[in-house]
Amino acid sequence: MALTAPSPSSEPRRATPSGAGRGEAAPSAGPPAAHQVLLCVALPCLAVSAEHGQLTGRGIEGFYQSGRRLLSRCRLRIAGREPLPVQGRLVAADRARFLAVVRTPEDAGPDPEISVERLRDADGTERITLHSSARRIRRFPVEIFFGTDLAELAAIGAGRAGPELPAGVYTAGLRWAAADGGSAVVTASPAPQDALAPAGLLRWEVELGPGGTHTIDLRIRSGRPVRPAGRTGNNPLPEAVAEGDDPRVGAWFAASLGDLRGLLVRGPGGPADLHPAAGVPWRWGPPAAEALWAVRMALPLGTRLAAATLRTLARSQFRGKGRDFGRLPGPLRDAGPHLPASCTGVEATLAFPVVLAEARRWGLPDSELAELLPAAERCLGWLRAAVDEGALLGEPGPTGPQRVETQAHAHRAALLGADLLDACGRPGADGWREWAGALRRRFTETFWIEDRAGGRPAAARLPDGRLLPYPSGSAAHLLDTGLLGEGRAAPGLLDRARTEQLARVLGSPALDSGWGLRGLAAKEPGHNPFGHRAGAVRVHETAVAIGGLALAGHEKEAGSLLRGLLDAAEAFGHRLPEMYAGEQRTAGGAPVPHPVACRPAAVAAAAGVHLLTALVGVRPDAPGGTVALHPVRSAPLGAVRLSGLRVAGEPFSARVSRLGLGMVEEAAAGLQLGGGDG
Repeated sequence: MALTAPSPSSEPRRATPSGAGRGEAAPSAGPPAAHQVLLCVALPCLAVSAEHGQLTGRGIEGFYQSGRRLLSRCRLRIAGREPLPVQGRLVAADRARFLAVVRTPEDAGPDPEISVERLRDADGTERITLHSSARRIRRFPVEIFFGTDLAELAAIGAGRAGPELPAGVYTAGLRWAAADGGSAVVTASPAPQDALAPAGLLRWEVELGPGGTHTIDLRIRSGRPVRPAGRTGNNPLPEAVAEGDDPRVGAWFAASLGDLRGLLVRGPGGPADLHPAAGVPWRWGPPAAEALWAVRMALPLGTRLAAATLRTLARSQFRGKGRDFGRLPGPLRDAGPHLPASCTGVEATLAFPVVLAEARRWGLPDSELAELLPAAERCLGWLRAAVDEGALLGEPGPTGPQRVETQAHAHRAALLGADLLDACGRPGADGWREWAGALRRRFTETFWIEDRAGGRPAAARLPDGRLLPYPSGSAAHLLDTGLLGEGRAAPGLLDRARTEQLARVLGSPALDSGWGLRGLAAKEPGHNPFGHRAGAVRVHETAVAIGGLALAGHEKEAGSLLRGLLDAAEAFGHRLPEMYAGEQRTAGGAPVPHPVACRPAAVAAAAGVHLLTALVGVRPDAPGGTVALHPVRSAPLGAVRLSGLRVAGEPFSARVSRLGLGMVEEAAAGLQLGGGDG
C-alpha cells in the first residue's frame, strides 16, 4: 500500500497519561491503529477520535488542518472526574457524537444524574452539552485540558511528532506556536472563568437546575482560515438518494456519497479545481490512479468531479523528451509476495483516456472534452512507445513483469481511446483497434494457463517468459471492458468460454472470502490475509469483479460477492475501508479490519455508487441521446431505486423491480431509452 504519510510505528512523546497538565513525557507505547478510531472528514480538515471521545494526545488522535495537527489533547473533567463513556459513533462523514455520564457522590441513587453530549466536527468545532436529571440544583467545576505538538501528519505516522508545546493564554482560550511559524488557537464560548497556560487548562463553574442544560462551544483554528472543499457552493456531487427493499442500500449509498464529499481536496486552480483524496488518514497527497478509479465509478453523480480530476492530473503529465513523455506520475505500490512494486503512474496513464471517454458518454460538455483530449492523446502516445514488439505492456524498466491487470488496462485504454479519437475527428482510431486485436491474440497465447479445472489467466508474465500461475483478484480487471456507444460494452481480452471460466475462478472459495474478493487465493504460496496484494480483500477489485461478472451475465457469482460486500459494509458502519483481511467468513463472524487501511477511502466510497448503478444497469450515451437499462435480472438485493443521478447534465432517476425489470423515472428532455428494458 502506497502511503503519503508513513504508516505509524511509535507514539510521539506526550504528557502524563492523566492529561491533567504538561509533565514528563510518557514512554512511547505505539499509536493506535487507524481502525480503532473514528475519523471525521471534511478535507483539508480532519478530526480523529477514540470511541470514548476524549482526545488523549496518543497516536493519531486530534484535530488536523492541511496535514498539521492543531490539537492533540482535549480531556474533559466534570466535578473532578472524567465522564464515563457510553457511546461514540459517526453521525455523518464529517461529524461524530459522543455520550457519557458522570457519577458523583451527590447522585440520589445508583443511576447517574449528569450526562454529557459532545458533538465533534471535522472543521475544528465541538459542542459540549451537559444535562442534569437531578431533582435539585447541582454545582460543579468543568475543566478541559488541552495540548498540542503542532506536528505534521507524516511525522506523526513515523513516530516523530515531538513533545507538546507550551501554551499561552489567548483571549477566551489558549494559543500555541511552533518554531516553523505554525500556530493554533482554541477558544471557548462562554469564556472560561479561569485559564491556566502552564496546565493547558480552561475552567468553568457550572450550575444546573433540575432538567437544566449548559453548553460550551469550542473552536480550534490556525492562523490561516480554511473552508472544507465539500462544503462550498462548487461541490460537484449532487444530493442523490438510493432506496431499496434492503434498507442497507440507502445507508450504504448515503455513507458513500458523504465520504466522497468529505474527501474532496481543492487544488491550485480555483474553487472548482477539486479532486478526491485517496483516503485518510494516510493518503491525501496529489491525485494518482486511485483518484481516477474513484471518479470513474462516481460518474453516475455527474462529470464535474471527473473533469476537475483529469485537469489536475493533466497538469502533472510528463512533457519532457524521452521515454516518459505522456506518462502520468505516481508512487510505487506494493504488489504482493511474488512481484516487485508496481508503478501507479502507469495505471493512471492508462486510466486517463478511459475516464475521459466514459465521462463523454455520461454527458461531459464538448468544451471540457476538447480541453482534455490532448492529454489523453499523450497518454496513448506513451502506451504506443512503451509496449514491446509482442504488444504486451510491462512495468517500466528492462526487468519489469507484465501483469494481468496492466494488459486489461492497456486494452481498455486502446479501445476507448479509439472511441475518443473517432468522436473528436482525430486520426489513429483504426490503428488502436488493430493494436487491441493483436493484444487479444497475444494475451490468449501467452497468459492463459490450461489445467484440468478449465484454465485461468496467469497473474503475470516474468521477464524470462515464465508465468506466475497463482489465482488472483487482479484478474477481475479482465471483466472491466469499458463503455461504448448505445450502452454497449467494449470487447474484452477474453472470449466467452474463457470469461465463463474466469467467473468460476473468481467465485470459488479460494478467492471469494464471503466478505469480498481476495487479492491472492487462499492456500497459495505467500498468501497473507492482511497482505495488500497477498490475500486481503480490496474493495476496488471486488467492485470491479461484481460489475464485470454482472455485465457478462454471471449473476450468481456477482450476487455472492455483492451480498458479501454489502454485509461487510454494514459491519463497518456502511463506511468501507480500502481493504480488510481476507479471512474466510464463518457463521456469526464479522470482517476483520486491516490495522493501517484508510477509512474512508475514495475507491471504497465510490464502489457503493458504482455497484448500485450497475444493479439498475444504467448505461448512458449522452452524445447519442440515449440511455440503456440492463438491470441485473436476478435482483440480488430486491427492488432498488436511484434518484438524483446525473446523465447529460440533468437529473436522472431509475429503478429495478424485484423481478429484475428496469424503468427510467426521470431523465433529461430528449434523452431516449434504448438498448434495454422499458
